[in-house]
Amino acid sequence: MATTRVLEPADLGEALAVLHRDPVANAFVAARVEAVGLDPWRLGGEMWGWYDADGVLDALCYAGANLVLVDAGPQAVAAFAERARRQGRRCSSIVGPAAATAAFWALLERSWGPAREVRAHQPLLATSSPSAEIAPDPLVRRVRRDEVETLMPACVAMFIEEVGVSPLAGDGGLLYQARVAELVAAGRSFARFGEDGQVVFKAEVGAVTAGACQIQGVWVAPEHRGQGLSETGMAAVLEAALREVAPVVSLYVNDFNLRARAAYRRVGFREVGAFMSVLF
Repeated sequence: MATTRVLEPADLGEALAVLHRDPVANAFVAARVEAVGLDPWRLGGEMWGWYDADGVLDALCYAGANLVLVDAGPQAVAAFAERARRQGRRCSSIVGPAAATAAFWALLERSWGPAREVRAHQPLLATSSPSAEIAPDPLVRRVRRDEVETLMPACVAMFIEEVGVSPLAGDGGLLYQARVAELVAAGRSFARFGEDGQVVFKAEVGAVTAGACQIQGVWVAPEHRGQGLSETGMAAVLEAALREVAPVVSLYVNDFNLRARAAYRRVGFREVGAFMSVLF
């Protein structure tokens, strides 16, 4: 009989086996698990496991600030949705592979809805090669630790544009600033600064595993848009990420952001799947 349960540290090997089936799609969850294991306190949430009738761990659901399905087929989706319904909503978003996430949300919407926004199709893009068409911007570099305060306004502006709410709400932005500083300290925050010292372009390498990494937070200052800086900037970040971080670089983008999709295509990213996001 198929069952679900909260995974424990002893289940780490089995969980990683599931996560490594698709290093690109599962990069976000895999990065967290590889870094801290399955202890809920360190993980920042529970990891639910779905076991098939033979007792084999076959799907996962990370239930933290975000709820993320991993390799969940119809039976696992239904089981995770029932567990989520009983527990009640604790997350600020549901993110994951589009088909599974859509089925999951259809089962949960009555009890968890309404959502603030549903982004039903977000192309997942990836590449394992530097850009063949776009030359990297030589002015894009790693952000230094003493530049976090200069970087923060750009990060906040990007977050508001992308998510629709401010990351400074609630705790005054302490957690968000800590995450920005963490990425800078890890050498995974990149930017081009203008002559006035302000950020012109920025992006971060967020999730990192041995098999893949995921770029996030791509942003160009409004007064500099339309100049191709997102393309040359992304080419620079891509080159650095492939050289120093992981063999495959990915990102996902809203399907309605046609300008960004075209820019990523010119840089060399190709669609390898689709995500869906439900925002609360």
